[in-house]
Amino acid sequence: MRAARYHGRGDIRIEEVPAPELRPGTVAIDVAWCGICGTDLHEYLEGPIFIPPPGAPQPVSGESIPIVLGHEFSGTVRALGDGVDDLSVGERVVVEPYIIRDDVDTSPGRPYQLSPDMNFIGLGGRGGGLSEQIVVQRRWVHPVGDVPLDQAALIEPLAVGHHAYVRSGAGPGDVALVGGAGPIGLLLAALLTAEGLTVLITEVSAARKAKAAETEVAPHVLDPTEVDVAERVRELTDGRGADVCFECTSVNAVLDTLIDAVRPGGVVVNVSIWGHPAQVDMQKLVLKEIDLRGTIAYAGDHPATIELVRSGKVDLAPFITARIPLEDLVAEGLDALVHHKDSQVKILVHP
Repeated sequence: MRAARYHGRGDIRIEEVPAPELRPGTVAIDVAWCGICGTDLHEYLEGPIFIPPPGAPQPVSGESIPIVLGHEFSGTVRALGDGVDDLSVGERVVVEPYIIRDDVDTSPGRPYQLSPDMNFIGLGGRGGGLSEQIVVQRRWVHPVGDVPLDQAALIEPLAVGHHAYVRSGAGPGDVALVGGAGPIGLLLAALLTAEGLTVLITEVSAARKAKAAETEVAPHVLDPTEVDVAERVRELTDGRGADVCFECTSVNAVLDTLIDAVRPGGVVVNVSIWGHPAQVDMQKLVLKEIDLRGTIAYAGDHPATIELVRSGKVDLAPFITARIPLEDLVAEGLDALVHHKDSQVKILVHP
């Protein structure tokens, strides 16, 4: 079968690889669509990061470069391994793409995303969504019902937003300021709106501001080159400030703005992955008693996230900005995101 394999920085190749073997307790999936994630782009430009380099295999998967890419994907069940009797061949599914030790408890409420040696399918080995087929453990497979498979490929990044929302402790009626209208920021804003929060976004890119307005994920999109964002947030909240802020850019100026804009006693959640150390004004954190919280991926968030999409509370269709075949992954996918990222939200690949 064909698959996109990472051989090193700037070196991704479409190759023929053996089809994965169905084993007891696993599910074989024909991949329909796979999104290109910002993490994939970081690996392409700056990696390996999550991808294990030669000579340093991932402790759980035992794999290292070359690695099949892709962790935001949907598909249909091709076959069921022995012991799997609660899914059907042909059923639409998505995958929670974890690589975690077999003895880690993944039952509801457990923080399995924080387990030692955690990594992701499509980054740390065990196949990936940028291939024709994949075989995964049953515990990572989530049925999506009648959700269209192209939209279903966005459930994984939407689940990132759901976990950040849960981590924040915010709820209906609260005011949220999202820093950055990239893919995660836009999807998070859509989820927060669906959950009953009033959402504001700060963004400088004209194209991304337009996409935020077009998708109606926030009533106010604030450009820091045009207004004092923190002051405007206070004007819109009767002087209080935002109840919760979400950092989705890994840009220090954005983090500073969120700390200024959040109300005393409020919460700032860092969603983005930083490739460099950040600086935090600790005096502001102390004097305003701000909670600064981290969040990574998801843990038990997929069922609730899928229900938001199935119920129609979140419409994922507007966030898909391109669909390409596997052979165009580099030229029309990764390079397009490098050179035209402001006009793209989510590029989907059909393997």
